[in-house]
Amino acid sequence: MAKKEIKTDLWVALQLDECKIKYDAQGSDVKEINEALKSASKRGTGKAGFPEYVAVIGDFVLVIEDKADIGKQIKLTENGIIDISVNSVVEYAVNGAYFYAKHIAQNSSFKKVFAVGVSGDAKHHVITPLWVDDREGYKQLPDIESFISFSEQNISEYYTRYVLEEATDIEKTTEQILKDAAELHEYLRTYGTLKDQDKPLVVAGILLALDEIEFGGFNLAALTGDQLAGNRDGDKLMNAIRTRLTRSNVGPDAKKDKLLAEFAILQTSFRLNEVNDTLGKTPLKFYTEFLYEHVFRNIKYQKTSEDFIGRFYGEFMSYSGGDGQTLGIILTPRHICDLMCELVNVQPGDTVFDPTCGTAGFLISAMHIMLTMADSDQQRKSIKKKQLHGYELQSNMFAVAAANMILRKDGNSNLECCDFLRKNPAQVQMKGATVGLMNPPYSQGTKADPEQYELSFIEHLLDSLTVGARAAVIVPQSSMTGKTKDEQKLKVSIMKKHTLEGVITCNTDTFYGVGTNPVIAIFTAYEPHDKDKVCKFIDFRDDGYEVRAHVGLIEGDSAKDKKQHLMDVWNGRAEAPSRFCVESTVKPDDEWLHSFYYFNDEIPTDEDFEKAIGDYLTFEFSMIMQNREYLFGGGEKDEES
Repeated sequence: MAKKEIKTDLWVALQLDECKIKYDAQGSDVKEINEALKSASKRGTGKAGFPEYVAVIGDFVLVIEDKADIGKQIKLTENGIIDISVNSVVEYAVNGAYFYAKHIAQNSSFKKVFAVGVSGDAKHHVITPLWVDDREGYKQLPDIESFISFSEQNISEYYTRYVLEEATDIEKTTEQILKDAAELHEYLRTYGTLKDQDKPLVVAGILLALDEIEFGGFNLAALTGDQLAGNRDGDKLMNAIRTRLTRSNVGPDAKKDKLLAEFAILQTSFRLNEVNDTLGKTPLKFYTEFLYEHVFRNIKYQKTSEDFIGRFYGEFMSYSGGDGQTLGIILTPRHICDLMCELVNVQPGDTVFDPTCGTAGFLISAMHIMLTMADSDQQRKSIKKKQLHGYELQSNMFAVAAANMILRKDGNSNLECCDFLRKNPAQVQMKGATVGLMNPPYSQGTKADPEQYELSFIEHLLDSLTVGARAAVIVPQSSMTGKTKDEQKLKVSIMKKHTLEGVITCNTDTFYGVGTNPVIAIFTAYEPHDKDKVCKFIDFRDDGYEVRAHVGLIEGDSAKDKKQHLMDVWNGRAEAPSRFCVESTVKPDDEWLHSFYYFNDEIPTDEDFEKAIGDYLTFEFSMIMQNREYLFGGGEKDEES
């Protein structure tokens, strides 16, 4: 048992190291805590007692006890509370962690203490956190998969969510964004009578004009409602947009002209430029003031990869019932964009390509990660100018994507309005893309037009990347099964040229309201799939994101923890039971899904074994009472039966 305990100790230490949590073993370098532990004997002798690990993270203390046997995770009294008897404190992980944490809270000035009990090993384990106060209370928190919630950058948010049960700043911001989007949608409908496809263009165009304020190229006060041609509010906004595109060095001219043509709705709409009696101003001025106050200030100084305009686009479309699904347009949520960038390990030296970029969510996520890792202004300039490429077929979404990038100081973004499938992969390959990210149109392929299958988009993307490039695509899980002959041929063709690394089954609510069950597939380009290659198939449906009424899909309390666990397993830093991850060789005619390869490798606990034996004996007794003991060789079967 001692050897098993050491293995568990080492595994826990490794997890703490992965999360960059500084800890002390068997004591604490903090004198006050160490003094408190000198009288913390589990057996109540008043002598010293030390937990496996203690970490001080800001104002918080983390106390950890571990056991090798999962059956020794926690012991409760008959009333359902933690048993603090000597035997339970000594034998059980959570009970021991609680004992030490309580002792520290009561005998030192540290009052914000988390106790964590861990049992099991790298593959099968349980991690249970408690919040402990300096009195007699405690709060048991949901089990976790990693210690990422206790890292320096996350612990305050974890405390706010779990202990205080309050909304975090990110949640408040997200909720406000959605509320503002709903409000603006109503204003666009009421005062502008705009078509669905024009709404995001009006928003994006106004934001571009507002971006000229700091250069003196636009002033809100200039929107006076003048009806003279060339001097209307729409004319002034368009002049500011034109200046903004020039300042961002958007080129060639054909690209600039296409963008200006899309934003021309600001000039051509009589309704937008007419003074509204209810508002006392033009709808354009009203929208501009609203966006400046509610959106522009957020997006202007936002450091995360949050795709604000994309969120507005999605909100507008969802309210109007015209969300582009008939065209297969499903905007990728921000957290999925970030996750896919991490799965392919985007680096500052990469060139990233999204051939169906929508509102540029993937490119924005990649840019944010790359800029964060860049070590010089020259490298940052190169990332923005040369290393981000995207195609978009729909001209209105192309304009929104271009505006989205420009507002993030990437005015020379290499975006093109074109049909990716009409492009020669060899020519696209000249971009030198080392990373491909894609959310292709869904459910467009047919026997009559097999080129529109998601697998066709995947092959075209892989063929367009450089040798050894990494690619991540999010597609419906049905596309991984190869239902039709054409799709089966595509799977064979893909594996002849490229390597499948793995497939991750996502939360069924990822595209909330759309009804698509998505998966993320990861590939390596131009390395033929070896028949002995072992791929990872992961069930990540429980990703910690949840649907909240009137808000939609939001990050739940456990999302960061679950994502960390996923990345640890994906990168080989942690093992996982088969219910989460199955590693297997792959054939083209397999269903590339976790559910296809899954087998149960759970190790039954003593309680499971005892229950199974008890159930069997109950069944046997019941059969004997019904004169059916012959089922167990205990009697002769009736010859006529």
